[in-house]
Amino acid sequence: MTYQQTLDYLFARLPMYQRVGAVAYKADLVNTIKIAEVLGKPHQKLKCIHVAGTNGKGSCSHMIAAILQQAGYKTGLYTSPHLTDFRERVKINGKMIPKNYVIDFVEKYKEQFEQIEPSFFEWTVGLAFDYFANEEVDVAVIEVGLGGRLDSTNIITPKVSLITNISFDHMNLLGDSLEKIGTEKAGIIKPRVPVVVSQYQSETASLFMQIARDKKSPIEFADKVYKVTSARLNADTLSVNVLCRRDNSETTYELDLTGFYQTKNLLGVLNTIDIVIKAGFIIEKDHIKKALQKVCALTGLSGRWHKLSEKPLIIADAGHNEDGIRQVIEHLKSITYSKLHFVFGTVNDKEVTKILSMLPKEALYYFVKASVPRALGEKELLEQATKMKLNGKCYSSVHAGIEAAKKAYKKNDLIFIGGSTFVVGDALQQP
Repeated sequence: MTYQQTLDYLFARLPMYQRVGAVAYKADLVNTIKIAEVLGKPHQKLKCIHVAGTNGKGSCSHMIAAILQQAGYKTGLYTSPHLTDFRERVKINGKMIPKNYVIDFVEKYKEQFEQIEPSFFEWTVGLAFDYFANEEVDVAVIEVGLGGRLDSTNIITPKVSLITNISFDHMNLLGDSLEKIGTEKAGIIKPRVPVVVSQYQSETASLFMQIARDKKSPIEFADKVYKVTSARLNADTLSVNVLCRRDNSETTYELDLTGFYQTKNLLGVLNTIDIVIKAGFIIEKDHIKKALQKVCALTGLSGRWHKLSEKPLIIADAGHNEDGIRQVIEHLKSITYSKLHFVFGTVNDKEVTKILSMLPKEALYYFVKASVPRALGEKELLEQATKMKLNGKCYSSVHAGIEAAKKAYKKNDLIFIGGSTFVVGDALQQP
């Protein structure tokens, strides 16, 4: 098969959660364990860092990977979903897995895997572990796909686990309370493996501490170890001053990831790197500072407060649940503009009413449908938005919405694109 035929096979035969939703979610590790056995248990050959959480796990995974790369380690990075190219999910030192490796892997294991009947995600996790093991990476940063406890990545025993934050998302699968969702995320905590939690949240802190205690796993809350004393947005960087409470030292970091919400992620990353160093990795403070200045260049990360254009000013961000949208809106408040043109789309299994109620009333909206089956129809989205007193029109594609926003754009305005990872993915493929 060609590379495109291989992808078509994967997309057609295997259910993919990002495209079709809950029907593709496998709530156990049985298939992943079977896949790992077929592959010779490659995950057992890897030194891993495991990252879970509702928001920020992708940014944290890329920041950690960038720091390890800067320190000279051959670093595997597994993340999901992809924005424009399937191979974004599996990288070594920022370079995507070669197309030929994907083709050969699918051809080699197709018959055996078909007997297992894995999901798209389970197949992809097997591919990543196989590639990292064969390429003999020094370390692999593994982002959880959904939840944690029953996520396909959860067959690893990492050097450290990081849980970014807990908020409402995927309630139909993970539970309808922060405690239930937290229990699923805490499923990545392994016996005697240190765990970092980025934010101390009263609803989930005691839960994490109890599970860590039961498993004899050292636990730290990053915002109890580190504190952001100030953050300032410059032209192309976010300058963050961080106090380390261990020794009362203060350090300034210049981040190329410029969303203000990255300050929360930064604390979790710094605390995780502390533990990675204790595990024997040689990482200097200079490695950390240099890496955080060029996370996108080192890892290929995109879609996080991503400036697509200066004139007109167009920014895209993949925040897509209540907490993610709330953080996006807070950042928008810090920017000066005349008129906000908001290109917005979402998926059909979110509680869209809650998200719409949070959006700024003064913006002009372009309601769009992303190019995945799971996307909410633009007409239904407009109908619900109108009830929330949001002013705008609907468009059948992200491209059409962006073009309309560009036509309406005037000097000193801002075009913002968001609401869904898939909306941002479509925007990045804008001709």
